[in-house]
Amino acid sequence: MLKFFNSIRNFFRPAPRGYPADNTIEPAQSTRSKVLVLMYDPIMDSGVKLSQQMKWYNSTDLLTGFIQDLLEVSNGLARYEIVERIDVNEFPTKIDGFRYTPQTFMDVWNRVTPPHFPQEVNYNTILNKFNILQRVARNEIDEVWIFGFPHAGFYESVMGGPGAFWCNAQPLANTSTSKRRFVIMGFSYERYIGEMFESYGHRAESIMEKTFSKLSGDKNLWNRFVRYDKTSPGKAACGNIHFAPNSQSDYDWGNMTPVKSECFDWLLNFPNFKGDVRIVDSTLWGGGEIRAHHKWWFNHFPRVAGRQNGIHNNWWQYVVSPQKVIV
Repeated sequence: MLKFFNSIRNFFRPAPRGYPADNTIEPAQSTRSKVLVLMYDPIMDSGVKLSQQMKWYNSTDLLTGFIQDLLEVSNGLARYEIVERIDVNEFPTKIDGFRYTPQTFMDVWNRVTPPHFPQEVNYNTILNKFNILQRVARNEIDEVWIFGFPHAGFYESVMGGPGAFWCNAQPLANTSTSKRRFVIMGFSYERYIGEMFESYGHRAESIMEKTFSKLSGDKNLWNRFVRYDKTSPGKAACGNIHFAPNSQSDYDWGNMTPVKSECFDWLLNFPNFKGDVRIVDSTLWGGGEIRAHHKWWFNHFPRVAGRQNGIHNNWWQYVVSPQKVIV
């Protein structure tokens, strides 16, 4: 009887105050997110959309490829559904009320005039125009993806709602009527899927840093996951979105210098690390190609059953659904 009790106790160990109880059996469940897409692609003086005039990427291809990549690297745990797409035939309004016209934008693009400052868009205008806070509160949408262009002024990611925290930008003020935290992603159809992952990667970094913010030392697995050789010689793990395990500077994903890394331990053995340390270089993550590196990095995010120190071993549930983060 005592042996049976001890077995049950191992499944449900005490967790830090305010966190769910630890256990080894809670399944890794997929997280679905309903997305509103706002496509700012104004008609230019030539009579065609900005993206067409500039011969930039097709937004439908970007959306399809990105969602499929997320499904792949999360092993099916990150499931995004576009519930509505709105094509917006206008330049977004800046925080000081300024708005580009087709001609003034092209003057900036052709370096006839400098970009307008301040560059940041007026998010309140967007929230109000598209009833975003109300739609989040009614569970019609879970987040917003905005596509723009150079000088549009969107953050790569920003969070709103009650208890919103830093998400690669200061949280949006006066948004608690949404009743839930939500993220607004800022993408550009001038860039490709690798750059979409760049923005999403900074979102993930912010959310996971907050998820583990109450834990220190060996219990803070996020700090261990993002170690790279330059800052932790001989103890590299998976690095972060800018630094691969052997990077010497930002975006140095093509570095061929061999270093020791425990990245395979994260991929194959988490949470029961076995000391699987191997010599790695950039051939493992695409030789410098941005999309390949970012997919490699995300593919190492834990996504297994169980919960330790109050945090689930499936990190994707926090990245996709930040309201699950305990603050």
